[in-house]
Amino acid sequence: ASLFYIGITAGRGLCGFVNLRLSDDGMIRLGQGVVLVGLALLFIPGSSLALYIGLGLVGLGCAPIYPSIIHSTPEHFGASRSQSMIGLEMACAYVGTTAAPPLFGLIANHLSIALFPAYLLAFLALMFVCHELLVKRAGAAK
Repeated sequence: ASLFYIGITAGRGLCGFVNLRLSDDGMIRLGQGVVLVGLALLFIPGSSLALYIGLGLVGLGCAPIYPSIIHSTPEHFGASRSQSMIGLEMACAYVGTTAAPPLFGLIANHLSIALFPAYLLAFLALMFVCHELLVKRAGAAK
């Protein structure tokens, strides 16, 4: 868990510089790509080094996603709706961080903790699809 949070901390620092060259959507996609690489490393069986690097990369990849989602809200939903949408985004983030760990705890107790990378990959895939649909829809509305 410490490597994940170290990755987030380092990533938030780096994002300030990378954000000068990429849009919010680019930052989200970059973060998703880094998370995917980190998750791929978590799927390697029996390698502690891959596990450690993977956890750090997952944290590093998560770093730009939430701030970029919040920052891009006026662009995606319009300035008049952005306050309400940001509130909804924050509420969903809090519900997710509250519900996801116990949900995986149930999965781990009844099946296997080895499913953790697949569990994270499912959420990454869901986030990727939802974000790309949002970008496509927001682009079509312009």
